[in-house]
Amino acid sequence: MFSRRPDSPDGAASDWKSRLKRGLSLTGDRLKRVADVFRAHPKIDEALYEALESRLLEADVGVRATEHLVATLRKAARDKRLEDAGQLEAELKAGLAALVAPLEKPLPDERPRPFVILMAGVNGAGKTTTIGKLTRLFQSQGKTVLLAAGDTFRAAAREQLVAWGERHGVTVVAQDKGDSAAVIFDAIQSARAKGIDVVLADTAGRLPTQLHLMEEIRKVKRVVAKADPTAPHETWLVLDANTGQNAVAQVKAFDGALGLTGLIVTKLDGTAKGGAVAAIAREHPVPIRFIGIGEKPDDLRPFVAADFVEALFA
Repeated sequence: MFSRRPDSPDGAASDWKSRLKRGLSLTGDRLKRVADVFRAHPKIDEALYEALESRLLEADVGVRATEHLVATLRKAARDKRLEDAGQLEAELKAGLAALVAPLEKPLPDERPRPFVILMAGVNGAGKTTTIGKLTRLFQSQGKTVLLAAGDTFRAAAREQLVAWGERHGVTVVAQDKGDSAAVIFDAIQSARAKGIDVVLADTAGRLPTQLHLMEEIRKVKRVVAKADPTAPHETWLVLDANTGQNAVAQVKAFDGALGLTGLIVTKLDGTAKGGAVAAIAREHPVPIRFIGIGEKPDDLRPFVAADFVEALFA
């Protein structure tokens, strides 16, 4: 079973919540400025709503999500006959929690073997490092893992993945030269023969505007289906949280090309743009499987909406 809240080797869930709070502090600071609006405008009026809109946009929540949240506040004020702006602060937190809640979607308990996960993303998003962290996470849950070095465009990416494999004692299927789809095909065949639980397949980093590379990754997915008609069982896009609103465009492009089943949002600890999660929820809601808030293997955990929002407002 893929646990939603796996314990770290040295601490329980409370330790993770503390790290999550610290990791989201930059984004939280932006949202605290939103909360300051309620104190600066004690009366519920148009000036308050306009100020809230501005601050939410500054927090990188996005236009459509901002409009949705402000509309939610207007409705709450009207339906509950609120008069004090301070009363709307709790409504904002509840509204944000309700907005991102659908993004929380645990992996299924019953899975085929091998369970093939295709990893995609632009260069620099942290894709290869994330694969290493996922390897550590799945191993902690008693799963065997095999890695496929499908990024055949960059020797450095292949070498990095091999290093992760050596660190965690797992097999890495790689070729010095060759076709990405062929590498991943061979990896699935090898995993089936060895009774491996999970195959993590890397692919070359690409921009959504690089049409020839987007077509190449479509080919990878077609070839994977030849190795196993039900595969890939998951197709995940790794997003660098620093990209902010551009993350929404990436999600739309990769989902259109591959049919994404999940997202992994990395580097949340180094950005004030974590509000983009709300924009994804409103504009193109693909489940967030995991979030990353640091460099350590244990700093990648399943996305839990309530914990995320609580950390933002802590």
